[in-house]
Amino acid sequence: MIAQLRSSHPLRHATSWLSYFHISVRSMTKSVVLVFTGPSGVGKSTLLQMLMKKFPDRFAFSCSHTTRKMRVGEVDGRDYHFTTKEKMLQDIAAGKFWEHAEFAGNLYGTSVAAVEDVLATGRICILDVEMVGVRTIHSFQSPFNTKFILIRPPSIDSLEQRLRARNTETDETLRLRIQRAREDIEFAESPAGRSLFHKVVINDDLDTAYADLEEFLRPFIHQPTN
Repeated sequence: MIAQLRSSHPLRHATSWLSYFHISVRSMTKSVVLVFTGPSGVGKSTLLQMLMKKFPDRFAFSCSHTTRKMRVGEVDGRDYHFTTKEKMLQDIAAGKFWEHAEFAGNLYGTSVAAVEDVLATGRICILDVEMVGVRTIHSFQSPFNTKFILIRPPSIDSLEQRLRARNTETDETLRLRIQRAREDIEFAESPAGRSLFHKVVINDDLDTAYADLEEFLRPFIHQPTN
């Protein structure tokens, strides 16, 4: 049986995860959270690195948790918080995660603590999550000033070429990622997807895509977050 990307019922832990925040509701409503999504290989990480390099005092990345094995060059606490499946499932059940999903047998998720750590600095919090995580967060009616941003490829064929060039995928994970990318883009183009996303950036040319993204974010860059 092929593992698919999935999450728990979107409202299952809605009350419990809010209880883990130590900042006030008033502060929450003033805090900006940017939720990015897009297929693996689309260039999200590169665009976000460019953004944070230019505005290091305005943006900070909320480091996600995962149970997958660390890849060469990755650093625990920078690229991901690497953990065990047993520990992560315990924390999910306790309501310590804002969103979570599973892909190819590995769990991914955003903890409440990771978001709060960023918001406590007064910076704009950036999340990079799977599409199912976007839909989960959106269903919570987040108390934050939350914006949803999709980074998408110009075509599925171009995305597949990028993934093959990266040389980090097996045939099976490549097939799964392309399948998931098709489904995600179909959702993004549906009425529900169009009403969910505040911005869609097509990454055909990196510099053009970055300029488009920065222009959208400019009002937040020049406004206080708390």
